[in-house]
Amino acid sequence: MPGLESGREPGPERDREDGREHDSERDREHDPEHGLEDDPEPPEPSGTPSQNPFLAPGAKNGGEVPDLPKHTLALDVGGTGVKAGLVTRDGELTRTWRRATRIERGPEAVIETIADFAAELLAQTAADGTPAAAAGFALPGIVDEQSGVGVFSATIGWRDVPFRALLTERLAVPVTIGHDVRAGGVAEARIGAGRGSSRFVFLPLGTSIGGAIMIDGKPHPGGHGRGGELGHFVVRPGGLPCGCGLAGCLAQYASAGAVAARYAAAAGTENTGALDVAAKLATGDPIATRIWDEAVDTLADALLTISAILDPGRVVIGGGLAEAGDTLMVPLAKALTAKATYHALPELVPAELGDLAGCLGAGLLAWDLVP
Repeated sequence: MPGLESGREPGPERDREDGREHDSERDREHDPEHGLEDDPEPPEPSGTPSQNPFLAPGAKNGGEVPDLPKHTLALDVGGTGVKAGLVTRDGELTRTWRRATRIERGPEAVIETIADFAAELLAQTAADGTPAAAAGFALPGIVDEQSGVGVFSATIGWRDVPFRALLTERLAVPVTIGHDVRAGGVAEARIGAGRGSSRFVFLPLGTSIGGAIMIDGKPHPGGHGRGGELGHFVVRPGGLPCGCGLAGCLAQYASAGAVAARYAAAAGTENTGALDVAAKLATGDPIATRIWDEAVDTLADALLTISAILDPGRVVIGGGLAEAGDTLMVPLAKALTAKATYHALPELVPAELGDLAGCLGAGLLAWDLVP
């Protein structure tokens, strides 16, 4: 497909696709070969159905129109797998499926997998009597939501893919395209930890660090669609090298991926994840303490900058590192308070929706297309 490349280039997306933490070991337990499996098993491809999905099962085209669909279909695409689900208008996820992305096959094959998976699920849900009114897709990398184009994904390798046009033609339902972290911010704004806040920042600390600037419930990606790259705040000038080409970026110190990798390298042990590092704090492990304290300190520096520039009322912290709970949140609040001078500090709260935020956000954005 023209416009698809598998190379990498310098820039913020080189080492951060979504800020979400992927547990590849857990995934391989489900499917030793591919990492993720469908849950439940989706149907085998059966071609494009002739049945109108908005008609009741067995009804002929042109027959009596049943109740309006009560769900949208949502797909959240990651480097490891695709999460899919049916989302009600009020944000309830009623059914879920998963499928491996298998990025080693190349970007064209991954795009086909996304389209095939969505088509199969639309056909299945229509046959089950739960047709979808629209479909929403949360994509990694640089995404132009207005044009519906996946501009660039370093992990998957696509460039300038007109997803909205391709998927609308294939699926024959209204389609919306969103950025994965900004879609997660939408979900937290409407049904999660961002409710009631007119201005907040969504900060997921996962494999790397993403960000979404939320104002009145909507993400603001900036003048070029690339705002919210909070993981690339330089918090330690001349510090650890970052895949974006800079040195000392926040993501190299405070992401769950960085905490786990830095501990494993310093201790000479296997990488067992950031939560294991957090658990070692209780034993007085000096390496864990040093790396955790540096993560908290750099996060506090970044939050102070965010407060000075954006003055958010709240910061919603998600991703794998946030799962440490008070082990992260309590010292972080103390460090931020100690650094502040004139600043009006935001409320720090943990995210509520976990790794389903992107999927829920995609489904809610799809509902915006439905009268």
